[in-house]
This record gives sequence, C-alpha cells and structure tokens, in this order.
Amino acid sequence: MKKTSPPQSATSLPRAPRDDAGQRFVRYLITMGIRIGCFIAMVFVTPYGWYTWVFAAGAVFLPYIAVVMANVGKDTRESTAVSPERMLEAPVPPEAAPDAAPPVAPHVIRIDEAPRREPDA
Repeated sequence: MKKTSPPQSATSLPRAPRDDAGQRFVRYLITMGIRIGCFIAMVFVTPYGWYTWVFAAGAVFLPYIAVVMANVGKDTRESTAVSPERMLEAPVPPEAAPDAAPPVAPHVIRIDEAPRREPDA
C-alpha cells in the first residue's frame, strides 16, 4: 500500500504579519469608538444615575484595553503549515520484493574522446 502525504495548501500557512497588524488596528479603532460612545452617553444621558458611572468607567478604562488588545498578536497560535518538502519513498531493493525478476545489468554507453591532434607541417 502506497503512503501519500497530504497536498500542499497555501491556506495552511499562518496569517501574514501585515494582515495581522491591520486586524489589530481595526480592533483598536472599534474599541476607541465604543469609548467615545461611552463618553457621549455619560454626558448626555439624563437623569444621571448608576449607569453614568458605568459609562465613565468605560470612557476611562477602554483606552488601556484597546492598546493591550492592539499589541497582542497571534504569536501564541500554533502554525499548521505543511512543510514544502515532500518525503520520497525509498525504492524497494529487488531482493526484498517478493516475486521479483532477477536484476538486469544496466546498459552502459561509453564515449572515449581523445584530444584533437594537430597535423605536423
């Protein structure tokens, strides 16, 4: 039975650093947008109550959370990339293969070339 390796796939490669940085930037912008929303809600939502303090806490602590989330990359994720080198199966020696024909001597063609001699003048 012949053992085959899985085919190489470009989708098994890890995310490119440029794409990862773009995704982290988007997360930062979304978190900062929520912070601005908390600040606006804290000022304009009346009557003031306990939820005003929740909005204030969001406006104060979300920048820290946004920076931490933006700086955390996908370094901890294990890569599932397939090695581009494929393992070649070793040929089975003729004496190990059952019902094998006797080995045949290879045909060898030899070409002997001598340096060209200049005729004597």
